[in-house]
Amino acid sequence: MDEPEEHDFPAAHDYLSLLTSPDEADRLVARLAAAATVHRKAKDILRAAQLPLLPADNPHVANDRDKVHHGEALSPILLVRGDLAAGARLEIADGYHRVCASYYLDENTDIPCRIADR
Repeated sequence: MDEPEEHDFPAAHDYLSLLTSPDEADRLVARLAAAATVHRKAKDILRAAQLPLLPADNPHVANDRDKVHHGEALSPILLVRGDLAAGARLEIADGYHRVCASYYLDENTDIPCRIADR
């Protein structure tokens, strides 16, 4: 998909509000909503986020893999850019399972993403 699903933004806010203030989470989600959709590789997203690849049999990963196998498009991943100088990793605000499912299909898969700067 080129556009995130409506429930992706509240999910991103829920996650981000665990890491920062609700006001800052609001600001970041607004930036994600306004950002253009770009494409990044699954392997690079996981590396920049410093997150492990979830198991293929994780129910959410398996569900997303099944969707793709049935021709359904997945919603873009919502990302908050890291800061190399500050040692801050990329945050997957919404879509960790989708990144992992895409990786299993092909680690070089170009995944649609929205990226907000901190």
